[in-house]
Amino acid sequence: MDTKARQIRNVLIITLLLNWAVAVAKFIFGSKINSTSMIADSMHSFADSASNIIGLIGIRFAYQPQDKDHPYGHKKIETFASLGIAVLLILACVNIISMGIKRVIHPALIEITFASLAVMVFSLLVNVFVMNFEFRAGRRLQSDILISDSMHTRADIFTSLSVLFSFAAVKMGVVILDPLVALLISVFIAKAVIKIISDASKVLCDATVIDAKKIERICLKIPGVLKCHKIRTRGRPDDIHVDLHALVGKNSKLKDAHNLSSLIEAEIKRQIPAITDVVIHIEPFDGHRE
Repeated sequence: MDTKARQIRNVLIITLLLNWAVAVAKFIFGSKINSTSMIADSMHSFADSASNIIGLIGIRFAYQPQDKDHPYGHKKIETFASLGIAVLLILACVNIISMGIKRVIHPALIEITFASLAVMVFSLLVNVFVMNFEFRAGRRLQSDILISDSMHTRADIFTSLSVLFSFAAVKMGVVILDPLVALLISVFIAKAVIKIISDASKVLCDATVIDAKKIERICLKIPGVLKCHKIRTRGRPDDIHVDLHALVGKNSKLKDAHNLSSLIEAEIKRQIPAITDVVIHIEPFDGHRE
């Protein structure tokens, strides 16, 4: 496992331990005071923990070196693992909706205690720390797992705020707001699911990663390149693959064309470090080709 993989793994382990702590605390106190919203929030935190475990498994395989059967590496395993997080979120969402509807139909007595309030405030502070910690690490390391997991945690912040709001409402005698807040939590979770699936599908379906014009501008500044077209990019933000056709003088020698190809690749990678592979097709330029 390389340095980057170890850094991602360490971030996930820290996040996992914090998520377990707040999930257990919220479930215990939510069950004691009979709060649907607090139990729903604990389920969201347990889903956070499960996503951390999926992330750890994904990282274990995603950063294996290239081999005969995987010449492009294993990085997409990390993206695929992020879909596992989305599945867990969907299950949590369905569970919360079911619980919320039952409590709307059959309201239950809720007794807010100082301890339960303290747990929610502590949970909120932990979630804010985890979200910022993971997101910054995800941006720095360009990790799909960390970024998607930080979005998951961001949704958890809103759910915790919603639970605190429901506690205030219950204190004022509006008990029905507790299950309604649980249903609202499911909306936050659903939004996180849509975002994660959207981002993962772009990588897995080879959507364009970099504007072709940007690649073209780099190429045309290199002496000897007369034209550049058929530019394609795909991959993850930290593992971008580029294909392009570079047009050179029709009398160029093979050796010169080969050297120019190496120069183009080196310059593209220098200006855009996230690019890991460049395939260049050299063509003679006759002055008419588009």
